[in-house]
Amino acid sequence: MGKMKKIWLVGTGNIAIEYAKVLHYIGVEYIAIGRGRKSVDKFIDNTQHDAIEGGIENFLKLKPDIPSHAIITVNVENLSSTATTLLQYGINNILLEKPGVCNPSEIYELVQLAQEKNANILLAYNRRFYASTLKAQEIIKEDGGVTSFVFEFTEWSHKMAQIVDESKRFQYWLLANSTHVIDLAFYLGGNPVELQTFCAGGLEWHPKGSIFSGAGRSEKGALFSYHANWEAPGRWVIEFCTSKHRLYFKPIETLQIQELGSVAVNPIEIDDELDKRFKPGLYLQVKSFINDDLSRFCTIEEQMFMIENYYQKISNY
Repeated sequence: MGKMKKIWLVGTGNIAIEYAKVLHYIGVEYIAIGRGRKSVDKFIDNTQHDAIEGGIENFLKLKPDIPSHAIITVNVENLSSTATTLLQYGINNILLEKPGVCNPSEIYELVQLAQEKNANILLAYNRRFYASTLKAQEIIKEDGGVTSFVFEFTEWSHKMAQIVDESKRFQYWLLANSTHVIDLAFYLGGNPVELQTFCAGGLEWHPKGSIFSGAGRSEKGALFSYHANWEAPGRWVIEFCTSKHRLYFKPIETLQIQELGSVAVNPIEIDDELDKRFKPGLYLQVKSFINDDLSRFCTIEEQMFMIENYYQKISNY
């Protein structure tokens, strides 16, 4: 891996604290950069690690050495602008919290700049790194592939109403939050080559729609369908069918299995010690990023493709 300069952790909110726990455990030196005093103090209290106040722009005025890697955990509205700032400063390996942008249209300039700078921007879809995901991939491969899958990305609008503010991310909540599930479904089942989408309803904070359904065929030949009703009870669920098994991610951190010829649904033993010790998926995600193992990540270019071809259709944006 060679000698690595201290990596940067940009943002000092709750998710940054989770990253800091992993970085400390792995033994990677890092500089944490926050904006406000309150979040910086909370970060220091929770990690026993110093953090710099005043935001990334002020920090860059000090002309710090360019790190080999940076992790961006700022709020959704500032993800793309922070990534732009770091790219322009010369940082070439960036792990960007999902979904990478707030408004879908922000993705184009970010991709263009990343390509100009020959930089890797990777999206932190940590569910790709769950122990349950790795185990499912193993079973799917052994069984000869996915034949069909179904997923649900219902959001709890009754809870959302309590936290919604003027922030733009709520208008694009399907992108900001539901893509955690959609990304994993398509990662394991294959991206759509055919997709029919339907959308109805709407909420005051998410006027484009509140009930979503659709179906299609994936590049792996699997048929799929999805459903979400943000005005009814529900939860995030993904189910994959193979010729031998049905795999249930319900909840997504766990994996259950149904054998052919049986109605019993049984939990699968998975080695999820790291998913219990840290925020699930985060340990393997950070380790892969630091070691430049990009195989499991969604790149910013791939995210642009997903937004253009799937997320905007599914969401009615």
